[in-house]
Amino acid sequence: MLMLLMECHGSLFLRRERVKVKPGESALAFYTAENRSSAPITGVSTYNVAPMKAAIYFNKIQCFCFEEQTLLPGEQIDMPVFFYIDPEFETDPKMDGVNNIVLSYTFFKVKE
Repeated sequence: MLMLLMECHGSLFLRRERVKVKPGESALAFYTAENRSSAPITGVSTYNVAPMKAAIYFNKIQCFCFEEQTLLPGEQIDMPVFFYIDPEFETDPKMDGVNNIVLSYTFFKVKE
């Protein structure tokens, strides 16, 4: 069983969460985003997986980062990430000692 630690960078995202994941089983997690400004915000999110050597085993099935997101002033939404860790993770000797994977997102504005 792995622990997936979820983090966000930038002022748009709010939630941090921990999800227990068994390699080979799909999991669903949510990030909460809130536009605290007085104007609409449109942007995209990029993701990072750490440690980098574990990234090859992280597979997103559905993710908010595939599309532009627009939030109106004061709007708050939950954004899903549906994913799995490849079962080969468990048999790769390079993954010995990796008990946590961090999935982080950075939000970039695409329109003013």
